[in-house]
Amino acid sequence: MDHTLACFLLLLYLTFCASASPRSTSRKFHSYSTKEEVNSPPGWHPVGQAPPEHVLQMRIYLVQPDFSVLEQALYQVSDPRHQKYGRHLSKRQVDALVAPAPESVETLDDWLSSHGFNTSSLPRSSAGDWISISIPVFKAEEMLRTTYYIWENEVNNATLIRTTSYSLPSNLHPHVDVIQPTTSFASTTRQGSTLRVEVIPASSPPIDRPPLYTQSGLEVRPSCNTSINILCLKQIYNAVGYQASEKSGNKIGITGYLNELPGPEDLKEAFVAQNLSTTNATYNFVSLNESAIFSAAEGVVASILAALAAGSNQAAQTGIEANLDVQYAFGLANPAPATFWATAGSPPFIPDTEFPSNSNEPYADWLAFILEQEDIPEVISTSYGDNEQTVPLSYATRVCNSFAQLGARGVSVIFSSGDGGVGDGISDPTEQKCFTNDGTNTTRFMPGFPATCPFVTAVGGTVQIPEVAAALSGGGFSDYFARPSYQDSVVSAYLAALPPGTYEGLFNSTGRAIPDVAAQAVNYEVVYQGSTIGVSGTSAASPAFAGIISLVNDARLSKGMSSLGFLNPLIYASPSAFNDIISGHNPGCGTPGFNASVGWDPVTGLGTPDLQKLQSAFA
Repeated sequence: MDHTLACFLLLLYLTFCASASPRSTSRKFHSYSTKEEVNSPPGWHPVGQAPPEHVLQMRIYLVQPDFSVLEQALYQVSDPRHQKYGRHLSKRQVDALVAPAPESVETLDDWLSSHGFNTSSLPRSSAGDWISISIPVFKAEEMLRTTYYIWENEVNNATLIRTTSYSLPSNLHPHVDVIQPTTSFASTTRQGSTLRVEVIPASSPPIDRPPLYTQSGLEVRPSCNTSINILCLKQIYNAVGYQASEKSGNKIGITGYLNELPGPEDLKEAFVAQNLSTTNATYNFVSLNESAIFSAAEGVVASILAALAAGSNQAAQTGIEANLDVQYAFGLANPAPATFWATAGSPPFIPDTEFPSNSNEPYADWLAFILEQEDIPEVISTSYGDNEQTVPLSYATRVCNSFAQLGARGVSVIFSSGDGGVGDGISDPTEQKCFTNDGTNTTRFMPGFPATCPFVTAVGGTVQIPEVAAALSGGGFSDYFARPSYQDSVVSAYLAALPPGTYEGLFNSTGRAIPDVAAQAVNYEVVYQGSTIGVSGTSAASPAFAGIISLVNDARLSKGMSSLGFLNPLIYASPSAFNDIISGHNPGCGTPGFNASVGWDPVTGLGTPDLQKLQSAFA
């Protein structure tokens, strides 16, 4: 954000407050107490006080008193044994179940009005469960009784404007769930898109080699042991010959962060290389800053428009991660209509500018947008994540509960599980910093969020034919979320088979376990800026798995059935629809990590998909 724009926003704010008409209220807001306090995560340190004039885009979330009713409804429509299975809720029904109590709305409005805000003009969600304010740092510090600083991460140089505690009037505490940006130090990293990137030479004449065979006896061409493309995935996951319908109504989506955009011309070239029709090498581009939608069929022009629409002070550009995601998710789901959402306002920003920007929480921005939409793709894949402990429990819970809203509406929300094995996401296990941020600096495995949310499906990684666990595959147990009932039997069986004392104190054996499933994750052929490169990571596994699930949805919708929606209760009830991976492990934090084994394991979950088995079981 340049100086002129920052000054304009500040002037606009001051003018707005001056013209506001405060609500009359008898409530008093004098007695403040701490609402939330966190320790700064390892590797983060303050580099200076935040500029007072910097404008924060702050969202205040109100308590959702009926969320337990929504959660119950989610499990009913997602459990194949329940009579309501597949009867997903409408947007209006979900809004009603997450709406705050009228007293909460009134109390918050009174408090904001007492600080000069005209509450009648502030943006709110359709459910009324959050309200958004643009506020300069000095005013936020006054209202929250706190001090904001610029924080820098010593590992990836990400920078954030955050505080480690904030306070609210005591009579506001029962009504306000969480306020951000305040205490969240998540830096939203790609899951493995730079783990291995190298130019793949042009194809040479085929060598007469015997075919490979998967665990279930499917024939796979030998080149798939050195590089993965869409044909390889179709052969490995029993999808050869299935032709999706253009009339089923099935749709798929990809979320993008860190100012990365897919390259439309690269997508066309990838479709040509995969023998897919370039007629369908298109997608809708949605910029969350302006809700602008562009057709990517116009190639470079659309990318330029997308970069302009992203509204960031850093140039949006074609990215390896974005290309990987769209080329495989959209290629496998072809010809399903596809959408790519670009969420601007994500870190890092340059801390030495006068008015640093990008103070928003990207997951919250995307969720605030998508939950307002009536029509949402049936499958959505995300290949980004954070160390769970860098996201405050209150905020992680709120974001996770928002994913539950999507699941209740019939959306399969899919996340990559991470690329640090049991470690902190850094690809080199020798550099991992596996310490808690509770002030004790205790050695601990580092699960990734949002993969640990029990309302999403987390995808780990495999490699080779027959498949074994990829060492990078993120897996383990949440320190925030309890193990959901759909995991009880398989996770308990895995833990019972561990030798007594294994990794004692390093993980929470009662936590939500990840991953749920897995897919190939090493050396994907990706067209990037006209060249074919190799890319590895669960960032590849997630869109690949999403593409296979999209084909199951296609079969269901073509028969007049509902979309699969929230997958986990269904897939844990049907483990035989997956290829069990029984060898390999995921090292990290100075340990060999967990082992893949018969049944579910915290490296590959239930295993990798088999389209024919999935369609037989679910469609």
